[in-house]
Amino acid sequence: SSLHQGDEMLLLSWVDGADGSEFPVQNLPFGVFSHTLSGRSPRVGVAIGESVLDMQALLAEGLIDHCACAAVFAEATLNAFMAQPRAQWLAVRAALTQLLARDGADPALRESAELRRRCLVPRAEVAMHLPAAIGDYTDFYSSREHATNVGVMFRGKDNALQPNWLHLPVGYHGRASSVVVSGTPVVRPKGQLQLDKADASKGTEHAPCRLLDFELEMGFFVGGPANRLGAPLEMHEAEDRIFGFVLCNDWSARDVQKFEYVPLGPFGAKNFATSISPWVVMAEALLPFQCATSAGSQAEPVPLPYLRDPNYSSYDVQLEVAITPAGGDRATVVTTSNYRHMYWTAPQQLVHHSVTGCDMRPADLLASGTISGADASAYGSLLELCWQGTREVGPLCDGSTRKFLRDGDTVSMRGTCLHSSGYTLGFGECAGQVLAGGPPPPPPPAGPSPA
Repeated sequence: SSLHQGDEMLLLSWVDGADGSEFPVQNLPFGVFSHTLSGRSPRVGVAIGESVLDMQALLAEGLIDHCACAAVFAEATLNAFMAQPRAQWLAVRAALTQLLARDGADPALRESAELRRRCLVPRAEVAMHLPAAIGDYTDFYSSREHATNVGVMFRGKDNALQPNWLHLPVGYHGRASSVVVSGTPVVRPKGQLQLDKADASKGTEHAPCRLLDFELEMGFFVGGPANRLGAPLEMHEAEDRIFGFVLCNDWSARDVQKFEYVPLGPFGAKNFATSISPWVVMAEALLPFQCATSAGSQAEPVPLPYLRDPNYSSYDVQLEVAITPAGGDRATVVTTSNYRHMYWTAPQQLVHHSVTGCDMRPADLLASGTISGADASAYGSLLELCWQGTREVGPLCDGSTRKFLRDGDTVSMRGTCLHSSGYTLGFGECAGQVLAGGPPPPPPPAGPSPA
């Protein structure tokens, strides 16, 4: 091919608006979109600048026939593509790069206005859906800074981290059915709230959550053929099983969690909504942003051999959370963090999840846990930012401040990678507005659902 791996940093695209956007030709994230104006039902697309490349149209026009797995793009979700071996993901990514780069070896789209009309859709006009029918969802607790903050609040400085925390990536099984795509409203959950904060024996009331929180996280989709039940994944296999990454807001009902979580951990406090950004950024696109974790190394203690990663690292993704109050005219950034603030990394989470022989299937979603930095400006939840209700967060655009979320608040997360050669890579937005509990909201637009 005319383009080699090392040249990718310097690539430009002929697609309007791609260069300088969060979706340049170096990104090429996958998602599922529909487009009412042209009658396009949900199908796989790739974000490039201000456009979406319709993979079903590429397939119909014979533009990806040389990709062995091309037929997967006839599907309405990414499940079949995620199930392909990593070599196929890279082959498709390489083919798209040749189609979309200014000096790409495949001029078919570049030179035909008619093909462009059939294959490119304005991104502003599309509706986004969940990228895949998610099989299982697991949430970890892998930022040492966050775990330490929460531990100090609830157990004091001397017992901040539980004895297991530095030995394994702590996690729990979440609820795949309530993972929603960015833009989906989140209804304030109801649950059992402790009547007396200091004395659980006095019982509870059934009431709307009063301490509703966001959690700034990143998630990754498992890919590749599933490992057999009873056959754990090994660290050297992890790279082949991580398809790509999304932003994730694992909404949290702190007061519901307080009463319910002993002894089995979160249940209703976490099962009402998890929002993800619609575009899945492939692990390959993030390689140039690989960096040391904030921990630097895992020396005290050294993890057991199955968890040791010779390439122990995370990614330099700048993260921010903004809140817009009901009727507000602009968002106010309340925290800025970074995905490098991970002690346990995505490969370690995946390998530990399967250490028992658990089979990890394509389109399973694994989330990082709240990502907090050491500085108070980098805390990844309101629980930390307001330090358990002792500080005010804000002011927001209307002058109001927050300890926890109010009805009508819109929470918006963004992630950005800045490359030294000048290009920017992003994930799109992960946003949701809090609605008061009561009658359910209207159903979201029909998207892909499990067969």
